[in-house]
Amino acid sequence: METTRIFDLLDKLQKEHPDKEDVLAGQTNGSWKKYSAKEYAGIVNNLSLGLLRLGVKKNDKIATIILNSPEWSFFDMAITQIGAIMLPIYPTISRSSFKYIFEEAEVKYVIVSNQDIYNSIKDVIIDSPSILDIYSIEKVNGLKLWTEILDKGKENKEDDLDKIKSEIKADDIATIIYTSGTTGNPKGVMLSHGNILSNLESVDEVLSKNPYKVTRSISFLPLCHVYERILNYMYQFNGISVYYVDNIEKLGDIMKEVHPEMFGAVPRVLEKTYDKIVKKGRGLSGIKKQLFFWALNLAHEFDFEGKSWFYKKQLGIADKLIFSKWREAFGGKLDNIVSGGATLNPRLARTFRAAKIKIQEGYGLTETSPVIAVSRFEPGGVKFGTVGPVFKNVELKFAEDGEILTKGPCLMKGYYKKDEYTKEVIDKDGWFHTGDIGELINDKYLKITDRKKEIFKTSGGKYIAPQVVENKFKESPFIEGIIVIGENKNFTSALIGPNFEHIESWCGVKGYDYSGTEKAILDEKIINRIQREVDTLNNDLDKIEQIKKFKLLPNNFSVEAGELSPTLKLRRKIILDRYKDLIEEIYG
Repeated sequence: METTRIFDLLDKLQKEHPDKEDVLAGQTNGSWKKYSAKEYAGIVNNLSLGLLRLGVKKNDKIATIILNSPEWSFFDMAITQIGAIMLPIYPTISRSSFKYIFEEAEVKYVIVSNQDIYNSIKDVIIDSPSILDIYSIEKVNGLKLWTEILDKGKENKEDDLDKIKSEIKADDIATIIYTSGTTGNPKGVMLSHGNILSNLESVDEVLSKNPYKVTRSISFLPLCHVYERILNYMYQFNGISVYYVDNIEKLGDIMKEVHPEMFGAVPRVLEKTYDKIVKKGRGLSGIKKQLFFWALNLAHEFDFEGKSWFYKKQLGIADKLIFSKWREAFGGKLDNIVSGGATLNPRLARTFRAAKIKIQEGYGLTETSPVIAVSRFEPGGVKFGTVGPVFKNVELKFAEDGEILTKGPCLMKGYYKKDEYTKEVIDKDGWFHTGDIGELINDKYLKITDRKKEIFKTSGGKYIAPQVVENKFKESPFIEGIIVIGENKNFTSALIGPNFEHIESWCGVKGYDYSGTEKAILDEKIINRIQREVDTLNNDLDKIEQIKKFKLLPNNFSVEAGELSPTLKLRRKIILDRYKDLIEEIYG
């Protein structure tokens, strides 16, 4: 059936999967609450009628600060099917960003998940004159529960919901997503129903070629980011059950309970998973430990072609002895993981593929709804170190400096109330300037090499693409975070956030005393061990890119500290300013 507006997914679900009892599922007091397509649609329709009873009109803005849960999707559909505009917001952004968004968008209503989120914004709400009321999903002191809107909807006999839905067009704005960026005030990306659904069509075409029929997924990346949101729509488009996870700390237990076949992740999640696997291997002894690292080294060498029969035979043995246990930790049924949001280390992609878990790495931006390119399931659809082929309905070319330019039906309507910024990124010919530098490999696979604004020049006039170097150094299990520096300096250096879990494990194996992070970064044994990692990794880099000096940090970069964006990108200006004294020591 034709799907031209986001909420058309509800009709498709009811028609094609009327007997499915767990279209959506969320945890309540430790047990799963499951919803059929009929229940889902009924709640959404009553929510829409309740919002109409509150006086919500077309193009009114409703901000949602909701953790991953069925309620997130309830409000998404309910808001968009009455022509209002959903503003999903990260709960971790600053108070000043909340204030800016509420005031610029003239938000009418706010929906929060819980007391903690409300506590972080209640002072801001008091100072936001456009906000009429605030509702919560869980019980919160002083707030009305979201079910009160449901009750209003059940009583609403006046509004003709079907007529209102019929008047909503594909070109109407469905959502405004505020991107935090790395500097300045956030910008509101306006996406229409048509923008998002054109991207959904392309994403679904990729999934349709998977020989494995996926029936169950989990969703733990923030749904306020368009990357997880498009996956959420894709699951519903195909009748794939979605089990929402509102706390990533629960992830391991939930995977063993739910047995997902698919989920989306950012590279950092995969890196931490890999680190845990290696840490467990280090804790083994004797023949078990030898077998583990023999299998791990095999996985690092995985490729689709050019491998001998002997390698494949070894891989089969490694699968039975080692990799099968890895899959059990993911619930035993995991077929594929979609990776996006940042560049994935090729070694991780190889390792998971060797363990029979497909990694589909993709690339896109909020402004492109979001996906531009992604690895495929058919033969030749994956090339390690790239984000796969570009979508058929997306045009792509490169500027003279290598910047990726794109256009197509998924391209945003523009930045909300910021025509000047829109004109800066979309030129007169309609090409969107992504700010990313890339190239096509074999005229087919898109490779992202760096952010245009992050490339810097040394005092010797040589250009450095820091992201390339950083990704290389994060291959080391001893390094969790790193920022490469050296603009206008005579050599390249780095601030390194060690992987303290791995270091503690390493110390245990070596019989060294580990006394916490503050002492670890001053310990000569640890410094020397990381120096050996740096020396080894430097061998794979051009001389000008090699890290000549580094300083260890007692804490890793985090969203909470403002050093990472909500999508885990380095906020370089903030980091460089915060550690300017340490940087002066390096170049002293």
